[in-house]
Amino acid sequence: MTCCFIGHRKINQTDELKGRLRSAVCGLIEQGVTTFLFGDHSDFDALCYEVVTELKGEHPKIQRIHFRTDYPDADDYTQQLLVSGYEDCTCPEGVAAAGKAAYIVRNQAMIQASDFCVFYYNGDYCPERRKESKHALTSYQPKSGTKRALDYARARNKVVVNLYTGNGDQCCDCKSHGSR
Repeated sequence: MTCCFIGHRKINQTDELKGRLRSAVCGLIEQGVTTFLFGDHSDFDALCYEVVTELKGEHPKIQRIHFRTDYPDADDYTQQLLVSGYEDCTCPEGVAAAGKAAYIVRNQAMIQASDFCVFYYNGDYCPERRKESKHALTSYQPKSGTKRALDYARARNKVVVNLYTGNGDQCCDCKSHGSR
């Protein structure tokens, strides 16, 4: 059985959150999950990788798979570098060609490959404002990729666990952007 992790880019990594995550992962292992899928570029991914790696010592059958957004045709040498710290890595079909939507397509591929989806989703989270291009004069408020992924997982009837509680788990950017 397989589980993926998806969460906000910036989170406040507390001992309490790490404890909830560890408990959730232990429960999943007890239910037969042995394969864990990770994206990259977020504080939540890093925390999940840390916890699963710690548990791998107790559960050597655990497989950590990195779902990346680049190098779809990596040669053997590059593949060795990309897999470092994981048992395997993959760039799902169509992800590298998706441009700005690469993370959305990658998250959807992770969800499709999973039985369980562990999220860190705060409904008040606001991603940082972005410019359309380097030369743009104005910026826009992007939508939360985590929210899109959560909706996608629910629409596909995946078992979803959201570790955000709102009890001191505030993501770093919420206070500066306000709620939405």
